[in-house]
Amino acid sequence: MQNCRMRVLRFLLLAACCAALSPARADYAYAMWGDVKEPAGFTHFPYVNPDAPKGGALRLVSNSRASTFDKYNPFTIRGSAPAYLSQLMFDTLLTGSLDETATGYGLLAEDVSVAPDGLSATFRLRAGARFHDGKPVTAEDVKYSYDTLVGPYVSPGYKTMLYEVAGCDVVDARTVRFRFRTANRELPLTVGGLPVFSRDWGRGKPFDQVVTDTPIGSGPYRIGPVNFGKDITYVRDPRYWARDLPVRRGTANFDRIEVKIYKDNTARLEALKAGEFDLMRFFSAGDWARRVKGKRFETGELVKAEFPNKLPTGFQSYVLNTRRPLLADRRVRQALGLAFDFEWMSRQLFYGAYQRVHGLFGNTRCETRGEPAPAELKLLGPWREQLPQAVFGPMVGPPVTPDAMALREHLRQAQRLLKEAGWEVKDGALRNAAGEPFVLEYMDSSEGGMRTIFSWQHNLEKLGITLNYRSVDFALYQQRLQKFDFDITTIAFQGTNNPGQEFADLFGSKAADQEDSGNFAGVKNPAVDAMIQAMVSAESLQQMLPACHALDRIMAAEHYLIPQWSASTHRMVYDTWRLARPDVVPPYSPGEMWVVDTWWSKKP
Repeated sequence: MQNCRMRVLRFLLLAACCAALSPARADYAYAMWGDVKEPAGFTHFPYVNPDAPKGGALRLVSNSRASTFDKYNPFTIRGSAPAYLSQLMFDTLLTGSLDETATGYGLLAEDVSVAPDGLSATFRLRAGARFHDGKPVTAEDVKYSYDTLVGPYVSPGYKTMLYEVAGCDVVDARTVRFRFRTANRELPLTVGGLPVFSRDWGRGKPFDQVVTDTPIGSGPYRIGPVNFGKDITYVRDPRYWARDLPVRRGTANFDRIEVKIYKDNTARLEALKAGEFDLMRFFSAGDWARRVKGKRFETGELVKAEFPNKLPTGFQSYVLNTRRPLLADRRVRQALGLAFDFEWMSRQLFYGAYQRVHGLFGNTRCETRGEPAPAELKLLGPWREQLPQAVFGPMVGPPVTPDAMALREHLRQAQRLLKEAGWEVKDGALRNAAGEPFVLEYMDSSEGGMRTIFSWQHNLEKLGITLNYRSVDFALYQQRLQKFDFDITTIAFQGTNNPGQEFADLFGSKAADQEDSGNFAGVKNPAVDAMIQAMVSAESLQQMLPACHALDRIMAAEHYLIPQWSASTHRMVYDTWRLARPDVVPPYSPGEMWVVDTWWSKKP
């Protein structure tokens, strides 16, 4: 789904490319809330091998639910682009480090400065920055990229993210200035993380008609051999302009990155065992526990490894579409959550491999616990009459079901809530005053969806609720999500250490009515809007944290989402005969992209 891919990129950039308005900022880098870790003149990041050999191939498998791709443009609304294209082909003004948060270092930009009033950020481009066609990256290209991303043919998530950016001006051939509507610590990092592409890419066409035109970016890789819609190979640009910069030394070590597409998990797993690719990341606890074995594992050629990380957990959830009349009542949404038995699933399905998601900001300093602090109550106070009382008490967490007795009590509580909302069991089904039965549809495009909701279906049946499972192909799934044509689905929301304007796309009232926005739940809550604005406009970490906590409390107490689960490690199988890696595992490594960026081939 295009807008989900955009948000994944946004969250990765947000975690890595951050700016500061503090007087002590360094021109070669920005730190949003503190000091820059690497000093001016540093030679390379500490988690890379600066002398890693170049050459060989990395053979990957796409983990995307899309079984194909039909375009090379990752920014437009319609269609699916190949995996990893954005990260490999488009450089940004700033780039991030994998061993610190809230910090960005100059990549296309050699320096950056923020106006004393915080209302603009100016970037000076490196003289040597080049696109793949050999032309220099200019301020006009940066402005063109920005104007295109806020234009009519791109996912609306970009417009929401850039709402507080007033415009982009070309100062001279190598200098560009972004103007801001308000002084906001997040905005310099937001524009610094935007992908930059050439004005010549699809020149003369409306951007939505730039489909199979080869992207003209400035990243370390270009598109190589392609079996269109099935497999794609990226080839390293030996003349990559930034190969000797400190932020790039020891990275982009493979000559070729081959990405294959398989239609289902079973085919992917068997192909791995047969030696058709070098690395696979596992999201299925069952596969990881029971099916990752065979001759190549016994010889040591393939190795199972769990790489711990300090990444935000994110908030993967069942999304309840409140645009649907059945889900508009908070009491109904809470009742549905009470019937969800995570502890049973953990024991029977997940082999204890996952932890329950608790709120929007798990594993970050924004994580919310306990009673609201005075600063949170001050923000929430004006909305007391419009919010559930639970917002003002201990942080609302998902129900815990250690045994059958606890589940029965949860279901009794759910019955009471449903009755309050006007629903009672009649003739074996839960019905409203008009006699209409309570029937919902769960929509998914993954193979394991039915397996994971079976116990939830069974518990809902005890309440008289029918939850039908609807499996659709990815193209239809994408289309229905864009139009908000679903009752319940699963979304794996990415986490962030530095939340900001992207939450207006996820939960803001304006986004609720904007097709293809990220507000799948249809949240239209002025208190939520106010907390997002307070979070975005915070001038210090001490101001941001209460706003994050207040937003978290509202979202939990309103039961827009039913939290699912997360893992604290990257589970990967890799070929030790073909791949080598640095000794240091960076704490904020983003799964496969850590491999793509910093590992190297043992075979030329």
